[in-house]
Amino acid sequence: MKYAPIALFVYSRLGHARETVHALKNNQLASESDLIVFSDGPRSDRDVESVKQVRQYILGINGFKSVSVVLRDQNLGLSRSLISGVSQVLETYDRTIVLEDDIITSPFFLQYMNDGLNYYVDDERVISIHGYVLPVKYTLPETFFLIGTDCWGWGTWRRGWALFNSDGRYLLNELIKRKLVRQFDLDGAYPYTRMLKRQINGKNDSWAIRWYASAFLENKLTLYPGRSMIQNIGTDASGTHCGINRDYDTSISSEPIKVGGIDIIHSSRGYEAYRELFLKMGGASRVRRVIQRLLAFVRRRQKHGRV
Repeated sequence: MKYAPIALFVYSRLGHARETVHALKNNQLASESDLIVFSDGPRSDRDVESVKQVRQYILGINGFKSVSVVLRDQNLGLSRSLISGVSQVLETYDRTIVLEDDIITSPFFLQYMNDGLNYYVDDERVISIHGYVLPVKYTLPETFFLIGTDCWGWGTWRRGWALFNSDGRYLLNELIKRKLVRQFDLDGAYPYTRMLKRQINGKNDSWAIRWYASAFLENKLTLYPGRSMIQNIGTDASGTHCGINRDYDTSISSEPIKVGGIDIIHSSRGYEAYRELFLKMGGASRVRRVIQRLLAFVRRRQKHGRV
């Protein structure tokens, strides 16, 4: 079997980075895998010490076939750091597994990812392998495909990453021109288009929405596990782009995932499970926003002695 190198992106969260690496080292294939760690430079003087602590830690990582560390002199931001880092890895290797510093992996994560990357390496219909699955209500197949891509514990090949287009405006125009906006938004279940517009307008710096749009416009498929191989611990408000959100919490599978033996088509079952959960989350989010506004209103009135 061919083992993909792991590209790990870290910044200033020492505790998260330690947890991520610890879980990754517990994978059965860690000792067979090259690890390449990209450390972004501090954004401001306030981050200098925390970035330094993370760098001291990553320079001492062991337990992998090899460990390489790339220390950025300047702050690129997560988006530029990841895009350039993945591109750099794929100049040398024909595939890679990509993790950020808030992803806890199952001991079988690397096995699943490498199985997928090896099994579908020559199938142009498949653009990536993904390790996370939403906490949907229904039992899903062992593995299934969805059109597009995802961003929590994933892998791709050089041929797949070659389709990535960083021009958000171009991607949006294509979605509109081809009348694919509603389909892109899972038939209105999730505001991906709004996220893309915000990226264009500089209100977020998401590489992931552009990766998804790039694959979606090419009608490419991503393989998902029926049980999650990862848990994201960055939704605790410590991340660059995250607030506290437990909607995406899930249990990590304690068993391996069998790859292969399924039709290479968009899964209607997986799609409907995702769409239903997103619709439910959207309703819950609206309720939370109303409650937050009411609480803010009450606090303002209390401050002015009106309650």
